[in-house]
Amino acid sequence: MKKILILLLLPIFSFSQEINLEKIFKFSTFYVAANGGTSISDIETFSVINGLETETIKTPYDYNLSLGVRKIARFGYENKANTFYDGTEASYSDAATIGKVSGFEFLFELDYKRQEGINYIDQNHFLRYVANKYILKGEFVQDGFADIDYFETSQRYRYKINKSLSLNIGATQRIAEPYGYDPLDEWKLDNGNLHYTYLAIQEGYNIDVYESVYYNPAGEVVANSPEVWEMVIIPGILSDYTIKKRNELDRQWNYSLVVGFDFYHYTKEFWVHSWGNLLPYHYNDGGEFSYHNYNNGEQWYDYSGGVILGKRLNKQLGVFAEGKYNKYWNREWYDFKFGVNYIIR
Repeated sequence: MKKILILLLLPIFSFSQEINLEKIFKFSTFYVAANGGTSISDIETFSVINGLETETIKTPYDYNLSLGVRKIARFGYENKANTFYDGTEASYSDAATIGKVSGFEFLFELDYKRQEGINYIDQNHFLRYVANKYILKGEFVQDGFADIDYFETSQRYRYKINKSLSLNIGATQRIAEPYGYDPLDEWKLDNGNLHYTYLAIQEGYNIDVYESVYYNPAGEVVANSPEVWEMVIIPGILSDYTIKKRNELDRQWNYSLVVGFDFYHYTKEFWVHSWGNLLPYHYNDGGEFSYHNYNNGEQWYDYSGGVILGKRLNKQLGVFAEGKYNKYWNREWYDFKFGVNYIIR
């Protein structure tokens, strides 16, 4: 995998080979940070099966451990960075195809997070080289909450219509898990129901049908009624099985055509920055787990984009709206914000 990534990113370095390391990392920032806070409050649950019983469910505190290095020029509408990078910075403009300046920019950030008792990892890494006639980019995205994980490179021809608007077209290569593959399909009956009991037995669970006692692979009792078995235990078994089967498969290559645009206009009173990418055609390599197989062999549209708007209506009143949206392999992840600012004088 490392050799593949190096080969894919080689054009970026070859086009910028005259740039020495000192110049590449000049004005960049390395940071390590930890953030934490109280999570949701304790929850009391009650049971009357064996008399009144209460249980307090405690959720551990939230935290975020960040490690990163970044060199990205700020756009005119962006506030000056804090004195220190604390790992909570988030700029929608980082997802734009073209940066504020031409040349080489990068971001590498790894976040270990716990939120409401759930542990997950977020990663956002990219290398971007923007020239007058072409754009080269390689990026890796992992969003724990959205359950999306892929590596992508692209090589695009850039056509500048004017100083604000440019169009681009090229090719993109993506490596990701076989999205669309459903490990539970083989366990579905003709009527659409799931043969979950046999699946659980295959996974090592045992059932005493006479006593209605259910055991996990370690021989421990996990349920003593069909209701608890079906409502509590089976969902966990299906989730673990799905994750296991997907992890057993190799990652899939996706070769696609990409077209896009980037628009940036800024004054102190009004600014707009928008970008978009459309992948309208994908090469079908005939692989068993190609996404084409889960889309009835037909083409589909993947796309992403974002917009940042700001308007100062007068010296006291201003409005803003920002957001980005992604849809790859019929999986969506997005975020946005908008509001009004009024300064009392």
